[in-house]
Amino acid sequence: MDKQLLKEINQMHAQVCSGLADPKRIAILYALADNPQTVTQLAATLEMPQPTLSRHLKILRDHGMVAAERDGANVYYALGDKRIIRALDLLREVMADHLNKRSALVDAMA
Repeated sequence: MDKQLLKEINQMHAQVCSGLADPKRIAILYALADNPQTVTQLAATLEMPQPTLSRHLKILRDHGMVAAERDGANVYYALGDKRIIRALDLLREVMADHLNKRSALVDAMA
């Protein structure tokens, strides 16, 4: 693969990861996994102040992870791509495996 193309791909990958670099944004994505919600609904579900939630939603929108659609006076937020949840779940599996290995090491040392 062309080195410049690989560099651009790696940069895009890093941008996606930067969008996931906050636990609140991950919680927002999981909250939107099943159905679109308004900011008010999300704030109640996640027990998060609306200004904080709005700031994180903007970052997620900028990274293409959520989409906003107006319905009358309401704006509904939904996942931009449902595969993001599969990616997050895969990362959780990797973390679980890592924790299991560390736990086994601790048990072996005890």
